[in-house]
Amino acid sequence: MRVGGNPFRFFTRLRLGDIIAIAPFIIFALLFLLIPTLGLVVGAFQDPQGNFTLQNVMDLATPQIAASFWISIRVSVTSAVLGAAIGLAIALAIIRGKLPSGIRSTVMTFSGVASQFAGIPLSFAFLATLGRLGLVTVLLKFAGFDLYKSGFNLLSFWGLTITYLYFQIPLMILIIAPAIDGLKKEWGEAAATLGATNGQFWRYIGLPVLWPNLLGTLSLLFANAFGAIATAYALTGSSLNIVPILLYAQIRGDVLHNPGLGAALALGMIVITALANIVYLVIRTRAERWLK
Repeated sequence: MRVGGNPFRFFTRLRLGDIIAIAPFIIFALLFLLIPTLGLVVGAFQDPQGNFTLQNVMDLATPQIAASFWISIRVSVTSAVLGAAIGLAIALAIIRGKLPSGIRSTVMTFSGVASQFAGIPLSFAFLATLGRLGLVTVLLKFAGFDLYKSGFNLLSFWGLTITYLYFQIPLMILIIAPAIDGLKKEWGEAAATLGATNGQFWRYIGLPVLWPNLLGTLSLLFANAFGAIATAYALTGSSLNIVPILLYAQIRGDVLHNPGLGAALALGMIVITALANIVYLVIRTRAERWLK
């Protein structure tokens, strides 16, 4: 193995056609990801006059902002855990269960669509279903049960969490399905030959093998929920003080207007979601070794 050489040899081997092919992706990443992120980082340390300051970052520790981060983390963690548990159960049923084969293709197709269904349409769908005059709410009233008098409120922590589950569960199914497919049938047959029950197989073989994938998917689901704003804003408005809505209020400037603080809020969100995605990538890489 030759040591040294040109460290940019990979790039010098690229043909003109290859460069032209990847140029749109590079331009897109620069314009809509790298440059805006760099602008947020710079803006987080500037005052309205453009001078360097740490005040914006220090303001993240104020009670209102700290509470908004805490609520966002709670919603993200709760929707991620519930979405992972329900999605795992559904994925196991359609892949390892004895359901008709056509159900798997139907569920996977629906999951691909539902995992991308968010924002104003999703909020309207839940308001029309579980709002105070929603279809399910009215039907339950006819049945003698008042959903809202029992304590439920769609414009609350649990209401937003349930709404997030609509796209969290399908995303979990899509991500965990390949890992479940990677469980070799020979493992189950060998366990059964040695006298292990189905429960013992999952306790000592199945779940330990899937565990890294589950942890990685939890991180991804957390990041997915933590950065969502359109669904939360369309559903709850400003009644639930989560970080994306507070950030929107700071930048929009109807009442609050502090672009520097908004940039600091965005920087805090970037750090949290980046950590969650790094955890996902690291765990995912290690999990792939188990499934080879």
